[in-house]
Amino acid sequence: MIGGEVGARTLLQDGLGPIGQQLDRLSGVDETLAATLESGLVFLVTLLLVWFVGRAVVVPLVERAMDRRGLDRHAQKPLLVVTRFAVLFLGVAIAFGAADYGNFLVSMAGIAAAGALAVGLALQNVISNFVAGIFIYTDKPFRIGDWIEWEDGTYSGVVEDISLRVTRIRTFDNELLTVPNSLLTEGVLKNPVEADKLRLKFVFGIGYGDDIQEATDIIVEEAENHPDIMDNPAPSVRLTELGDSDVGLQSRFWIANPSRADFVRTRAEYVTSVKERFDEAGIDIPYPIRTLEGGLQVSNPAILETADD
Repeated sequence: MIGGEVGARTLLQDGLGPIGQQLDRLSGVDETLAATLESGLVFLVTLLLVWFVGRAVVVPLVERAMDRRGLDRHAQKPLLVVTRFAVLFLGVAIAFGAADYGNFLVSMAGIAAAGALAVGLALQNVISNFVAGIFIYTDKPFRIGDWIEWEDGTYSGVVEDISLRVTRIRTFDNELLTVPNSLLTEGVLKNPVEADKLRLKFVFGIGYGDDIQEATDIIVEEAENHPDIMDNPAPSVRLTELGDSDVGLQSRFWIANPSRADFVRTRAEYVTSVKERFDEAGIDIPYPIRTLEGGLQVSNPAILETADD
């Protein structure tokens, strides 16, 4: 009996590593507990070692690689989070192997696979937004500070923050919109400021009795005189509309390095200067004319509304 116990003890000691053998020599620590403590210590030390090496070597390498590719800082932040998570996952896997938790690792892998399937079905929208966020980072349809429009211009604003799940956009009424990334990748997205210049259009309506060439010259001259309107491409005017009460002259001009603020200010200043020149030249911008029953003609819509009331 005693010989059997000694043999079993010897076999357990033979299976212990240096740490386990040292623990086994301590008073009150049996072989099974020593083996468990040894595996736990090996797991913890291996995990910490891989984690610190990954943080000191892998993460900086990934960061430098993204810098070389010219990736924006706002795009680097979530990708670095993913990199750190990958380092942690790799450290756990290596630590399981070093601690000889192979059977336990296989069991956990099966449980994790089943759990991932259940979570994936429950979080389809979250996953789709996450994937859309990755596409936004790689394709770069817009950047922080860009003015964008989507859903046929129903929504518009300036991008304030981009994450892997949502994009935060500040509207021009100072409202903050939190938009799921999938909404910005599934439909048509307009980014007017992606290029280094933006073409603007504005239709000036003049009366049928006014001189079209004189009005055209005024529209072009005021565009050429504005400091923020580009000379190349040159501004142009086209007759595009023959309305019920006016002739529509569409002005087309370009501004450089556009932003929403520049666009609104430049267009307002330009339209104001053209209107003042029209007034000086006696060129009319007529109201729509409506004919009421009895032959009364009204040129001011406000009068028409009063008459209807």
